[in-house]
Amino acid sequence: MSRITVGAPNPDWTDPGCPVARTLDLVGDRWSLLVIRDAMDGARSFTEFQRRTGIARNILTDRLRKLTAHGLLAQRTAPSGRRQEYVLTGAGRALFPVILTLRQWGERHAFAPGETHSTLVDQHGTPVPEIVPAGADGTLLDADTTHVQKTR
Repeated sequence: MSRITVGAPNPDWTDPGCPVARTLDLVGDRWSLLVIRDAMDGARSFTEFQRRTGIARNILTDRLRKLTAHGLLAQRTAPSGRRQEYVLTGAGRALFPVILTLRQWGERHAFAPGETHSTLVDQHGTPVPEIVPAGADGTLLDADTTHVQKTR
């Protein structure tokens, strides 16, 4: 599993001891997650990201720079040898369950009943099953059966 290199503690962390807050500081804006989503779906070039998202060039430039600096994307020379492309790193690919969970939440709560939307399918064309968190003993987990344990 790859780790994001963040260097020395960042004085701008929203909540330095909270993994959720740190993650949101890195990818919590709308555009960053959409860039990651599109990279997972095969986008590689600046032009592809811009076409798929409709993001303004200056914002896309900023997000690509940020995601690359934090180790979620890497730049490499495209096979044509004529331009640079962006590829997910291990840390970027590790966001797949996050994107999948957001997608599944959206399918349940962001569309009216019967409203059409895209569907994520596996390599056989079968819709991806819902992710359901479970404890070590197989018990289903939710906000009522878990709590945060602070470290000191």
